[in-house]
Amino acid sequence: MADFPGKGKVAIIKTQPQTVVDDVRQVMRLAGYQDALPKDKDTILKINISWDTWYPACSSTPWQIEGAIQELQSAGYARVVAGHNDTVVVDARVGEENNKHRYVTDKYGLENWHLYEPQFEWVRYEPKEPFLVLDRVYPEGVYIPKDFYGRNIIQLPTVKTHVFTTITGAMKNAFGGLLGRKRHWTHAVIHETVVDLLQIQQDIHTGVFAIMDGTFAGDGPGPRAMHCHEKDILLASADQVAIDAMSAYLQGFDPMKLDFIRLAHERGLGVGDPDEIEVVGIDLKDIPRFGFIQTDTFASIGQKMIYHGWLKGFEGLLLRTPLVPWSYFASNVYHNYYWYPFVGRKRVEEALKTKWGRLFADYGNGEVVMPGVDPQDVQKLALTGAVAAGGALFLGGRLLNSLLGGKKKQA
Repeated sequence: MADFPGKGKVAIIKTQPQTVVDDVRQVMRLAGYQDALPKDKDTILKINISWDTWYPACSSTPWQIEGAIQELQSAGYARVVAGHNDTVVVDARVGEENNKHRYVTDKYGLENWHLYEPQFEWVRYEPKEPFLVLDRVYPEGVYIPKDFYGRNIIQLPTVKTHVFTTITGAMKNAFGGLLGRKRHWTHAVIHETVVDLLQIQQDIHTGVFAIMDGTFAGDGPGPRAMHCHEKDILLASADQVAIDAMSAYLQGFDPMKLDFIRLAHERGLGVGDPDEIEVVGIDLKDIPRFGFIQTDTFASIGQKMIYHGWLKGFEGLLLRTPLVPWSYFASNVYHNYYWYPFVGRKRVEEALKTKWGRLFADYGNGEVVMPGVDPQDVQKLALTGAVAAGGALFLGGRLLNSLLGGKKKQA
């Protein structure tokens, strides 16, 4: 059972673009970050990049990162670095530019650790307490970044839903940083996995903290293809279970019905029951619950068939053999060649007209990169492909007829 400063305490405040950087600093102080994070240790800001294009509520915000850096540096923390992971469908180098993370980290002189690159060593972790599932998912051992040991960690998630865990937040933000490219092997047992990862965090880090951005919040089929809403809130806590529970509560879900929150609460890794959480900074009565729903995309429906449905028997073949790139290709085509051009781009354009969208655009050079393929280009590609396919079928038919005709003459 874990005991630590700030257990069961969550700070929540309202914010506006004019004050958001200072508000990030305020919510950190309200949550007691200095009690949770030793000053003489390096501090890793674990930045979230769920898409390498900007989409509201999808990834850490530049003001969230800036407020954290300002507060830590002004308080005299020894060294602050930015930590990144890649995924099989997201390029973190591209994502840190398009989400304007790199602009902020460069502005304050931070190193950017891309933990998947060869200069970072991954070592076998030996658990002090039994895992729920990770030892069975990875019988050869669980490997984590060596540079995580003996350092503070601050998770920087956003308020949003998730197709596999209903909501995602501080606990799941460790997923990319602590597991390598085979992390998709855990999706069938994702709730138990993030609990195991919290156990690892509390063992290897000198301090654990989280700052959650809810300026934009997302519902529907998160973490990417969401509906975005301006909610104007910030949350912070040294208790990842409690901050995720309060995010779930505000979104409209019962936290203790989400398996990863319930399991972590039962194992004493944090407090997941809202009735047992101390909320400071604002009265919850002043924040109407959001009424969010979690839905699926076409892609996630297919994934759930593999993890929990009629394709379960083929999971190993489809996701643990050389066939696995098919799933990356399918996700890329769905999100970047269909969903973003035809659905997401319009939502981004509308979001950029809001106060938070304008603030995002003002960061850096004042431009917003929307790299998703233009709908007209997609239509042209589809038409070209259809013409090419039709032409190939026509020529193939002509060739087959000529061959058959030649055989008839010979007969």
